[in-house]
Amino acid sequence: MTDAGRFDPVTLQILWSRLISIADEAAAALHRTSFSTIVRESNDFATVLMDAEGASLAENSIGIPSFVGLLPRTLKHMLAEIPKEELKPGDVLITNDPWMATGHLLDITTVSPVFRGDRLVGFAGATSHMPDIGGVLWSADCQEVLEEGIRILPTKLYDGGRENRELTRMIRANVRVADQVMGDIAAQVTAQSVCARRLLEFLDDTGLEDLTELSATLQARADAAMRKAISALPDGSWHHVIHADGYEDLETRIACTVTVKGDTLTVDYDGTSAQIARGLNSVMNYTYAYSVYPLKCALDPDTPRNEGSYRAVSVTAPEGSILNPRYPAAVNARHLTGLFLSGAIYGCLAQVVPEKVIADSASPSPRPVTTGRDRKGERFSQVLFGSGGMGAGAGRDGLNATAFPTNSGSGSIEAFESSTPVVVWRKDLLADSGGAGEWRGGLGQEVELEVMSDEPVRLSLIADRMKHPAGGLAGGESGAPALVTLQDGTKPHPKGRSMLQPGDRLLMHYGGGGGYGDPAKRDPAALERDLEDGYVTQDAARRLYGQGR
Repeated sequence: MTDAGRFDPVTLQILWSRLISIADEAAAALHRTSFSTIVRESNDFATVLMDAEGASLAENSIGIPSFVGLLPRTLKHMLAEIPKEELKPGDVLITNDPWMATGHLLDITTVSPVFRGDRLVGFAGATSHMPDIGGVLWSADCQEVLEEGIRILPTKLYDGGRENRELTRMIRANVRVADQVMGDIAAQVTAQSVCARRLLEFLDDTGLEDLTELSATLQARADAAMRKAISALPDGSWHHVIHADGYEDLETRIACTVTVKGDTLTVDYDGTSAQIARGLNSVMNYTYAYSVYPLKCALDPDTPRNEGSYRAVSVTAPEGSILNPRYPAAVNARHLTGLFLSGAIYGCLAQVVPEKVIADSASPSPRPVTTGRDRKGERFSQVLFGSGGMGAGAGRDGLNATAFPTNSGSGSIEAFESSTPVVVWRKDLLADSGGAGEWRGGLGQEVELEVMSDEPVRLSLIADRMKHPAGGLAGGESGAPALVTLQDGTKPHPKGRSMLQPGDRLLMHYGGGGGYGDPAKRDPAALERDLEDGYVTQDAARRLYGQGR
């Protein structure tokens, strides 16, 4: 660092990398001390280091994309209720308000102020998806948010290091698996304390008084990188529409217009379906997160993320639409809408820079949520995360059974089975499910579950892509659709609640990713490998690719 206080490029990279390592160490602490499989196995959490103004400086490397850029937004809401002047060491703020935070009640956000002596130097934040939040389970069939669980407005979970016992008693009394929920919240607080300690060590080691100048420099670098990437695009507007299954006979429409002007980019969802009286609504925060993330992946994938990464991008959606609903809209399954946004955006960009995007991926995939009592009489509430295929891109096949734009995963099946009276009998890749193309879409998978309890289990199914599978690009074909059936062939409501009896088996097909390019142009050697690996059958090779024996 020079005497003038400016950072040379080498020093800046070292400092930036260390800040990211602080967020990663906090994430490791959260992961290792959490109680639920949603955090430990499925990666549904994030940790963020913010400066004293609440701007993000570093996010953990594998944080869930839906939390991208949202902790600073949530913190601003928190500080509107509890001003910085009222904060002190040992405080921990908490909320799960969908409009202030990540879009549904199941995600709890906590933030701790970091003090150096009497001076506020930053904030350590974390968000995790809870195994339960009361209400009607994680489902899509509620008609307003008031049915979906307890709503915690910004308040202090800890005040000067003292636990707010009235709040924790209220939470414990309103959730099904209280030990897991409170254990995960405690893990977030632990992660934030790790982040705070490492930040203070960082300031001591570097000789910096605070993060002010470094934060401004890092944000400016990230901003410049994104603006440079946007400037490489021609000015213009591109429009694309995709459809989701919606709820029963009411399909939903996502209309997207991407406009580039100089070094700025706007995503506008005018023309999108109006909000509905079911839990498919995506609040503006969530819509924003799943708009900027795929743009970052396509245009500037290498620069580390911070607040500056998103300054050049604006996202708008009509108020009262399914992408910007008014309170008290139901929002529990907002991912059934938000995970379509990458496909809408990439459909726009494919018209001008097709080499930078991928075909549509098979997210959102079916997610069964089960609750009841196991053979020991203990309460359980578990969700099995699974992934369909990722879309293909120019020069690369899609990844099999890999989620995008989210990065949550099923994790260890053994850990899932140890926490719930459900056995996973089968988990296989589905042949021919990847969309045909010069570059093949990623394969989906087949998963079979059996209820092993002595009493019925309540099932809440959250599924889409049954009517509208992941679409292809540049002449590529769509992937296979999703499918959920019971052993007798009946189909449970894809977005409703039902009961499973002991011995019932649930069979789920996770869809395949879209293909990219004309299938007739697929390299014969690549198709031969697909045949050998069982990814493509002989019939599909002849029918879809015009090749095969």
